[in-house]
Amino acid sequence: MTPSERLAAIRAELTRQNLAAFIVPRADEHLGEYVPPSAERLAWLTGFTGSAGLAIVFPDRAAVFSDGRYVLQLASETDPTLWDRQHITDTPPPAYIAAHTRPGAPIGYDPWLMSEDSLARYREAGLTLIPTTRNPIDAAWQDRPAPPTAPATLHIEAHSGEPSAAKRARLAEDLRAARQDAAIISDPASIAWLLNIRGQDLAYVPIALGFAILHADAAVELFMPPEKLPQPVREALGNQVATAPREALPAALAALSGKRVRLDTVGSPAWLADTLRQAGATIIPGQDPCLVPKARKNTTEQQGARAAQHRDAIALARFLHWVQDAAGHETELSAAAQLVRFRAEAAEFRGESFPAISAAGEHGAIMHYRVSLESDRAILPDELYLIDSGAQYADGTTDVTRTIWTGPGLPTAEIRDRYTRVLKGHIAIGTLTFPDVAGVRLDAFARAALWQAGLDFDHGTGHGVGSYLSVHEGPVSISPHLRAATLEDGMILSNEPGFYLPGEYGIRLENLVLVQPANFPTGKPFHRFETLTWAPFDRVLIEPSLLSAAELAWLNTYHAEVHARLAPHLAPDVRDWLAAACAVIEGK
Repeated sequence: MTPSERLAAIRAELTRQNLAAFIVPRADEHLGEYVPPSAERLAWLTGFTGSAGLAIVFPDRAAVFSDGRYVLQLASETDPTLWDRQHITDTPPPAYIAAHTRPGAPIGYDPWLMSEDSLARYREAGLTLIPTTRNPIDAAWQDRPAPPTAPATLHIEAHSGEPSAAKRARLAEDLRAARQDAAIISDPASIAWLLNIRGQDLAYVPIALGFAILHADAAVELFMPPEKLPQPVREALGNQVATAPREALPAALAALSGKRVRLDTVGSPAWLADTLRQAGATIIPGQDPCLVPKARKNTTEQQGARAAQHRDAIALARFLHWVQDAAGHETELSAAAQLVRFRAEAAEFRGESFPAISAAGEHGAIMHYRVSLESDRAILPDELYLIDSGAQYADGTTDVTRTIWTGPGLPTAEIRDRYTRVLKGHIAIGTLTFPDVAGVRLDAFARAALWQAGLDFDHGTGHGVGSYLSVHEGPVSISPHLRAATLEDGMILSNEPGFYLPGEYGIRLENLVLVQPANFPTGKPFHRFETLTWAPFDRVLIEPSLLSAAELAWLNTYHAEVHARLAPHLAPDVRDWLAAACAVIEGK
């Protein structure tokens, strides 16, 4: 089917279901960032392949929305004759629907693909929402891929640091203290953490898709296709974990009649809440009980993160040495493939943690650019090349960004200024000490140097990172958007300010950092960041006169540490390159 034929098929289905419009989020039943091919409904319908977006189909018009990270990608991947492209913040979808439908018009949605929290914003706009029993996309998508059925694997205690039984007992105690009988867990990453299993259902996140019910006696009901649970995994789960196919979930929810059940109404599909209410359960809105414990890495997971970052840094150093000669010889795709080859030499390597953003020149201005055969272009001399990439290792997850100048000429004064202001923001976050606060309180430190020049960037400064799990892990972040989650010791976040000039270039500098106690003599709870990522910043892009003495001292100390950690593990030619890359930078 052509794009216009797909849109026509959806409109025909809206007529059959008597709907004035239908909402198409980029989501599966678990509402996560990454979805299997069988759930790529938004991409199938619109052509937009970003990880965050939404479409609305009307009988006479259609609109597709995304945030600032994807504005350029949205424009390049969707047909303007079919789709009205909108910034999701500047034009909220509920307001857009209200402006293009009559009052009381039936607006369809799939209750498996939207949370109660997201639906509330549509109802607040005065819209009449109708849950569909069959998604119009599924009705029209004739060659839809089958759902994944890859087997789950065990995440051994040498990497998890805590038996599943101990985790379940700890969370069950919290449920009892809150007088709650059970908690519904719809996030497969939470299930993976709780049960010490991993999976292969998604390309970049090692999880097995499923649902679970954690009871207050520490028993768990796990709903997952039987073929995903080989006998060794079943045996390791033990007698307190009962397994059943997905089709058994409605009956299990019905059995919670009269019970007090915790449900994350922000991160769970509305279908769960609807079914629990129909069963007569009392819903206690609350955060997924695994989210904060999962984010708070234990000693074993912290040590695993350090080990993963170390081997990743060795691969990245080899790549940065290799790519210095790439201009005129390599493309964005070939460079990304070479970095994977370097990483894959480690026995613990399990794959990329997300599709690498390998972006040369103007592509660097597309914040979440994904190179393809169609967009791939040569890395040219005398331009910026941005590489944002990460890996999954058996003991940790990595995410690192460096922006380099390809040479042989020198960058402009403007580019050096922008790069150094981004670097100043990066250093500001990396050197902070802070009390018990949420990441929103830290975000301005990353932007201050850019703000002084009337500049900014349209994405968060940092996101949580999992332990051989999702590279984007809640509930913490460093972002201008208000979030209640407090930064706690053991949490791993990214530190990645940037600057983007559309159509010209992009700059982003990213390390991962680990929250640690600051241990002030006052005894008050303060925290600091331990740097986990070790890779040099491009000297030719740094304007020393813009750096304070303290910033320059941090940079030189960091580079000395990079050299000390990596040099013994590199071949002589790479070692010589690293020594030059990490040489002391004198102030001006």
